[in-house]
Amino acid sequence: MPTTSPVPPTSSPAAGPPFRARVEAWMRDFQDRLCQQLEAADGRGRFQEDAWQHHGGGGGRSRVLTNGDVLEKGGVNFSAVAGTMSEQAARVLLMPNPEYFATGVSVVQHPRSPRVPIVHMNVRYFEAGNGEAWFGGGIDLTPIYVDEAQARWFHEQLRAVCDEHHPAYYARFHAWADDYFFLTHRQETRGVGGIFFDRLTVGKDGSADDLFAFVRAVADVFGPTYTTLMQQNRALPYGPAEEQWQLVRRGRYAEFNLAIDRGTRFGLETGGRTESILMSLPPRCEWHYNLVPAPGSPEAATQSWLRKGVNWVEAPDAL
Repeated sequence: MPTTSPVPPTSSPAAGPPFRARVEAWMRDFQDRLCQQLEAADGRGRFQEDAWQHHGGGGGRSRVLTNGDVLEKGGVNFSAVAGTMSEQAARVLLMPNPEYFATGVSVVQHPRSPRVPIVHMNVRYFEAGNGEAWFGGGIDLTPIYVDEAQARWFHEQLRAVCDEHHPAYYARFHAWADDYFFLTHRQETRGVGGIFFDRLTVGKDGSADDLFAFVRAVADVFGPTYTTLMQQNRALPYGPAEEQWQLVRRGRYAEFNLAIDRGTRFGLETGGRTESILMSLPPRCEWHYNLVPAPGSPEAATQSWLRKGVNWVEAPDAL
């Protein structure tokens, strides 16, 4: 898959392959491994691949699983693209130079059961035409019904990975996730958060190898963590009321991705492949006018957790 672009590499040819080629190769392999993990956990579903080319150079592999035993719709996308965006798009996306190279893997899973949480994961690497390079990524969990113990366990897995690389990472990136995965028009978080980081700049925030090692660790913890939650919740009972709430919460998820998410904006602003960009949207969702959960209901309990600043790594206090 070609990735030729005017963006200079971040390491010299004498030192081996350009750094970005190493990152791209790892991202491609990670997509393969993660799809295998998710298929094994689902039991029935299989990812269908759609390879595509980008107009500026490079391309990607979109993989979507539908109608699995656990996953109603799940996507695992890989891309490695290059080009020159418009000056307006560069300003909107805070790019220091309109020329760019970008590679990464983006994951969203929408389970069939409202007892299994929605999940998102993304790891990415960018190079700008001025030679500046950075990593970004994160993982966040969106339960339809918040299970406090599971939310805490989920955050403990993320904290352990962060602590292996920097003692300040978890607190910093957990707060960043709360701020990023926040529906400002609803004044609520998308779910129970996780970690989020962007523009961890090579040279400023760490060496290329150290930052790459952290991103790999974040990516690798995702599969075991989420497939554990899939197995723990897949057989839990539910009925029409829970399915209705699931469709409502999926609607909020779609609102965030379409109105707020910067990754969606980047893909659309740079002429990316629309089907791959909108892979993250749920297969079914609903909106109801001025819906307010009944006081004391399980839905109201979940709504009470959709706020910033919950310390999930210790026993949190409910409202």
